[in-house]
Amino acid sequence: MEAHLGDLGVWIAFVASGLGAILLAVDLLRRKQGHAPFTTLNGRNLIPLVVVGAVLATGAMQTALITHNFSIAYVAENNASVTPLIYSITGMWSALAGSILLWGLILTGYLLAVTVRYRKESNDEVIGWALAIIMMVATFFFGLMTGPANPFVTTGSVVPTSGAGPNSLLQNNPLVAIHPPLLYLGMVGFTVPFAFAIASLITGRVSDGLHIDTRRWALIAWTALTIGVVLGAWWSYQVLGWGGFWAWDPVENAALMPWLCATAFVHSIVVEERRGLLRVWNLSLAIGIFALTILATFFTRSGVVLSVHAFSDSSLGTILIGFFAFIVLGSLALIAWRGDALRSSIRIDAAYSREGAFVLNNILFVGFAAVVLVGTVFPMLYQALKGSTVTVGAPYFNSVAVPMGIGILFIMAVAPILSWRAATARQTAQRMEFQVWFAVGVVVILVISGVRGLFALVGFFLATVALGTALRHLLVEARSERRKGGTGLRAVIGRSGGGMIVHVGVVIMAIGIVASTSYVARTEMVMRPGHVVSFHGHTFLYQGLRTVVTPVKTTTEAWILVDGGGPFKPGVSQYAGRASEPVGTPAIDSGFSGDVYLTFDAIGARGGASGAQADQGLAPRSVAIGVIVEPLLPWLWAGGIIIGIGGFMAFVPLRRRRRRPEGERDLVQSESIAASV
Repeated sequence: MEAHLGDLGVWIAFVASGLGAILLAVDLLRRKQGHAPFTTLNGRNLIPLVVVGAVLATGAMQTALITHNFSIAYVAENNASVTPLIYSITGMWSALAGSILLWGLILTGYLLAVTVRYRKESNDEVIGWALAIIMMVATFFFGLMTGPANPFVTTGSVVPTSGAGPNSLLQNNPLVAIHPPLLYLGMVGFTVPFAFAIASLITGRVSDGLHIDTRRWALIAWTALTIGVVLGAWWSYQVLGWGGFWAWDPVENAALMPWLCATAFVHSIVVEERRGLLRVWNLSLAIGIFALTILATFFTRSGVVLSVHAFSDSSLGTILIGFFAFIVLGSLALIAWRGDALRSSIRIDAAYSREGAFVLNNILFVGFAAVVLVGTVFPMLYQALKGSTVTVGAPYFNSVAVPMGIGILFIMAVAPILSWRAATARQTAQRMEFQVWFAVGVVVILVISGVRGLFALVGFFLATVALGTALRHLLVEARSERRKGGTGLRAVIGRSGGGMIVHVGVVIMAIGIVASTSYVARTEMVMRPGHVVSFHGHTFLYQGLRTVVTPVKTTTEAWILVDGGGPFKPGVSQYAGRASEPVGTPAIDSGFSGDVYLTFDAIGARGGASGAQADQGLAPRSVAIGVIVEPLLPWLWAGGIIIGIGGFMAFVPLRRRRRRPEGERDLVQSESIAASV
């Protein structure tokens, strides 16, 4: 039943999106030529049908997973009769076909949202072309589901009595229910700026600013992708047992590249809105970000890369890379076609200005993305050309990430206090004086406390200055709002205040990353029951082993007290339903100052059991326990939460901005910040 309903939903969405895109395109072309509409059936009227088809297919898949309908091959391969409800639900994005279905569902949600948002401007040809392009993209993905990525293929006449179950790494932490959907919400969301960029190029209306309105759509996608990437790092940290949060894995890089370019975009589009600058650059960025999301799908779901995050193999590689090439080449052709219309007589008045800082910001972010792209693609190209394998590891990426990170922190410290059009060194020094001296004091205290390392100390210095700059901006905005009779809360709502909250989150994340990576301490301890071991200022008391058996898994835990607290229970689990290697589960003693990270590495000889151990069911076996002490690492996760809050605040509009016509210059020098000096 679910297989038939699912197939029906996919085909409804595929036909409706394809037909709707064609009808919209034909009618728009005929209207431009002065002809009457080709048909009275408007392509927009098929959008609800696309949504119905996507929801029907998703509902059928979820019903099949929750009820363990193993007559569907996808369910049999990614579900088991003992799989808990939460991991049955998340099974939909545990492999190729289901993840494509999730992509289609989210894309139809954006399609519906764009339709509702611009319902009063339905006759605008840019809006029409944007909707047509989103429907074309939907046609591509639903087309995949009608063929090579069909999630509703049946198992045939012989239905398994139980499925294989999800991959073990996808059923030992509930973050799998949040992390992938947020990543997809971000990745898919960049279809909207792409669609408006292409629509502006098709119509030639590249100067009326309509594509600038997509900044809010990009902000939604950027916020979701940011939180998704941070949660992915947290998932890696909590699940994989290696004590790290970012390994420069190809699939991790696939999510990072569009995020880097999107970060550049949400900054540079402000320059175009205020000054009419960077038009070609912003259109190219909107297109490039979407192209990178397709490339990310290629990396993740084609099987061309070996990755702990690549949970599926498929034959979609050629189709996805062909779609990627079509997007890139077609977009370049459109930009070349509209070259004359894209030119602008407006230039940056002075490099030392707010817009100059935004340009440098863009160069750093896009340059970093290019470095990551080269490091990710090079091994695949080398293997294709030479027939042998080569690895581009963390040293390559870190050699670029460290100076890039320092450069970005420097821009965050300086850019928010610069005036538009032109700034002066004296003005900048006055606005930065307190932050700089406070940061110098922080570094002096750190050095006296024994903290060493040039790059780390430079990072702490710049992070402190950037944090002070962001807080100063919020304070100035709050004072300005109070002078106007408002409340200080309005200072943190809207683009400016929300953006500064995002900066605060980024700075806090940066402090956590610098501290945890620069001053991490690792060891492996052989421990006997009842014995206390000390390492890096912490004490560890091992109590014994315990085996916990459930229908889902069998887990062997080591009970350990850390600094008298606990017990913390690092373990190793063997999951039922799927023949796989045992999966380790770390235990983490987390606090404001840092984490103590424990892994269960090996079991040793048997010893005698005390009465307390026997009462708790603990076996007296010696164990090898891995210990990693990571200062300030929880600040990374706290910073991610603050970024999410700031992204939401920046999305909330305080007032509706009018679109600026071509050539209009914003003569406001620095808004309330300048007024505060």
